[in-house]
Amino acid sequence: MPYAQIGPIAVHLPEKVETNEELQREFPRWDLALIEEKTGIRQRYIAAENETSSDLAVAAAEKLFAEQQIDPNSIDFVLFCTQTPDYPLPTTSCLIQDRLALPTHCGALDFNLGCSGYVYGLAVADGLIQSGVAKRILFLTAETYTKYIDPADRSLRTIFADGAAATLVTAGDTPSLRGFKFGSDGSGADMLIVGDGGARAPDDAIPPRHRKRWKSRLYMDGPSLINFTVDAVPQLIEQVLQQEQLTDADISQYLMHQATWKMLDELRIRLDLAPERLPIELADIGNTVSCTLPILIDQLRKSGRLDRESVNMLIGFGVGLSWAGCVWQDLAG
Repeated sequence: MPYAQIGPIAVHLPEKVETNEELQREFPRWDLALIEEKTGIRQRYIAAENETSSDLAVAAAEKLFAEQQIDPNSIDFVLFCTQTPDYPLPTTSCLIQDRLALPTHCGALDFNLGCSGYVYGLAVADGLIQSGVAKRILFLTAETYTKYIDPADRSLRTIFADGAAATLVTAGDTPSLRGFKFGSDGSGADMLIVGDGGARAPDDAIPPRHRKRWKSRLYMDGPSLINFTVDAVPQLIEQVLQQEQLTDADISQYLMHQATWKMLDELRIRLDLAPERLPIELADIGNTVSCTLPILIDQLRKSGRLDRESVNMLIGFGVGLSWAGCVWQDLAG
């Protein structure tokens, strides 16, 4: 039986870079030193006004094809994870298939998940490969969250960034992804929400959990999200370990969605982990939502911090509320 392998990854970030120094000049009253201490973010990449998630995803895919000498005709499925699609319809992955000149027998599927989306997508890819439906999957994540954020929103503008990652998921003989566990709790939808732009009228939408302080279309209740995360993630980890009959000592690194430094540090303390076992690599990129995990994997590979012998855990959590985790060995890295 074939199994999914996380193959090469290519990352594409927009041209515009926004630093904390620039924000400080624009908003002298903001305490950027304190904000940076909490978020761990020094700068973010911002999509241009006319640049969409499909533009970023196509650029990442083209980079992947060029760097790895991948024939587009070898791709038999496109998975596209985004919460900022180009249109309500048609499906953005179909547009990407055309722009990349992928074969028309190629499957194309969008799914709307944010911070847990990469792990969910890997589970879908693994199912497609194990069932024999697909052999070479182009798994794309791309987000332009900054388009939901008002320029004067101190709480969100300092965190979220735009970007895309292209992952080639291929079939291999050895299981490298296992122990998938998922969770969802729609009662927490009001913690992180864009209440307009869909079919439901804004005056009938789910209201934000607390008073909305900023004009952004995106609302986030950061403290509630931290409370949810430090409760849900340790339980998720225990479920994955139990299912795979592993212990914490068997896990080399816990690779988590790169939300903010404060949130990840809370998890490190809660889980009693040494810093090197829960890497935080978001200072120069920001929170790119569904793209943070593939970007993190790419960074760890390039710095030589992943090897074929180590067993790691991939963990996503956030908007939905939604969370997911699995065990992973980088057999194709």
